[in-house]
Amino acid sequence: MNEFDLSGRVAIVTGALGLIGKNHCMALAEAGAHVVVVDLNGEKSKALATEISNDYPEALGIGLDITNKNAVEQSRIEILDKFARIDVLVNNAAINDMFENPTAAAEQSKFENYPLELFERSLQVNVTGSFLCAQVYGSAMAERGKGSIINVASTYGMVGPDQSIYKQPDGSQSFYKSAAYPVTKGAIINFTRFLAAYWGSKGVRVNTLSPGGVENNQDEYFMKNYAQRTPLGRMAEPTDYKGAVVFLASDASSYMTGANLVVDGGWTAW
Repeated sequence: MNEFDLSGRVAIVTGALGLIGKNHCMALAEAGAHVVVVDLNGEKSKALATEISNDYPEALGIGLDITNKNAVEQSRIEILDKFARIDVLVNNAAINDMFENPTAAAEQSKFENYPLELFERSLQVNVTGSFLCAQVYGSAMAERGKGSIINVASTYGMVGPDQSIYKQPDGSQSFYKSAAYPVTKGAIINFTRFLAAYWGSKGVRVNTLSPGGVENNQDEYFMKNYAQRTPLGRMAEPTDYKGAVVFLASDASSYMTGANLVVDGGWTAW
């Protein structure tokens, strides 16, 4: 079990204030890591870091736009000044479909009507943001000769969305899963392979974590549809990925790189 110990290591989590992101932070802290809480909201990032520091090794909260290279580079300086090392990066930050007017979502989310600006924004955050964080933080790992990068993708990075799970009981559909999320998450999976091959000789391991859908007060009909589509018969709990992220961050996965660890309740098994 010592191979899962992260004592003394420094782990960065982007998108740390999200439902899964918070649990990534807690899992890494519980394993002994100094966690760097990174999200757009600086005050909330620092508050979560303070909360973690009360019970676990000292954490650091940083407000950051991961699409801004200069800001990412400045955060690297801040992290290295504080902890003198970077061992783990969890590229978790991403945006999903959001529509200002829910009543228009049914038409706007259809592929035929999907706004170009939303597609480009997803590419910028989900792909370019992950690229920049890996480039800036990963370079520090390569310089030290060791590190682990975990790129968070999705089941929809491997298979197309099942649009039927968004149908309401009366057969109507108020939302369609757009192309943006699957396209960006598919890109992340192959970005992992590129980095694993590129930095393998530098001792930096790069793997993908592909989670399934997480229960988060969705409409009852959606949760039922999702559960019926999943061999384990349920959506994920927010804590269901804690073991996977510690495994990938730690020496327990020391001979694993370029892989895609799928934790989806069996969604992609049939």
